[in-house]
Amino acid sequence: AVAEQLRGGSALVLEANAEDVAAERERGTSAPLLDRLTLTAERLESMAVAVLQVADLPDPLGRVLAGWETPNGLRMRRVSVPFGVIGMVYESRPNVTVDAAVLALKAGSAAVLRGSSNALASNRALVSLMRAALEAAGAPADAVQLVDSKDRALVTALLRARGQVDLVIPRGGAGLIRHVVDTARVPVIETGVGNCHVYVDAGADLAAALPIVLNSKVQRPGVCNAMETLLVNEDEAAAFLPSAAAALRAAGVTLYGCERSRELVPGMLPATDAEYAEEFLGLNLAVRVVADLDEALAHVARYGTQHTEVILTSDLARAERFRREVDAAVVIVNASSRFTDGFEFGFGAEIGISTQKLHARGPVGLEQLVTYKYLVDGDGQTRA
Repeated sequence: AVAEQLRGGSALVLEANAEDVAAERERGTSAPLLDRLTLTAERLESMAVAVLQVADLPDPLGRVLAGWETPNGLRMRRVSVPFGVIGMVYESRPNVTVDAAVLALKAGSAAVLRGSSNALASNRALVSLMRAALEAAGAPADAVQLVDSKDRALVTALLRARGQVDLVIPRGGAGLIRHVVDTARVPVIETGVGNCHVYVDAGADLAAALPIVLNSKVQRPGVCNAMETLLVNEDEAAAFLPSAAAALRAAGVTLYGCERSRELVPGMLPATDAEYAEEFLGLNLAVRVVADLDEALAHVARYGTQHTEVILTSDLARAERFRREVDAAVVIVNASSRFTDGFEFGFGAEIGISTQKLHARGPVGLEQLVTYKYLVDGDGQTRA
């Protein structure tokens, strides 16, 4: 029903979204951030398809996760159950409104949604369609609710509604996530900033590496799984960096590099700690030539955000070491960083990428949106 409403109400959503985009363009918002906000007919159709994929996923509730019998004959089962009420605090991208709502519903929970103020008209339209779908399907419309206000005090109220809200998930920039983590009295799944690296190893297949590097950076630069720093082994730098830089610049990317990078690519801007630590979310890229895998690992450990790290290599031993030693939610060998995504992982829609280590890590899909309880069956046992 939600998918049908999205398709049937596309004109309403696109009109509301155009209002949001026009207001942000007038404010001088950057092109990548405008892209995150913008909905098109094609993106709406992708959202509807993702909704149907979630509907087709196995029910995550009532699954027996483990079962055993104790020596005294008690029969134990650990069974998946809903959280209850899930709050979502997020920025810009209106597709998150639908992803979060349908995943929460599929997981047996209600969704309380607080998107960013610059997408308020879009989110109103999307939530109105979803609430109509719920009513048409005989479900309570209030299972999906929008915090329909730009008042930031209401975000704090949501984060402190312990006993009324069971879980909060933030999705957005570092400032939003830190505010949620520091303010919340409700349990939080912390989705993280994506300062993602691609490391081109000594002996890598450079012909294969170039399209991977380009895809990681420019396929959609305003998202958290886009590459923000390119690391190149010194053995391959002279052969790889000039051609890679030319291709990246042709795609509109501004490059910031170390001294060795700038020797190989004239006109590259100097990189400082600020550039290496930055999640650009746009057409900017930091570049560094490293001596070996040790130096690449040290750079990732210093500047990475435990999101997604990539190695492009032909050496199985170095690939395995990279997998083992990099501390990130997702480690990729010989493929684009852009695959860190619930849809690409086969989870259907996702609610975010978790970079924490408790409960959920990586793409947060249905399995991460349920909790469990223990069911114990006895035959009159008492404890001595």
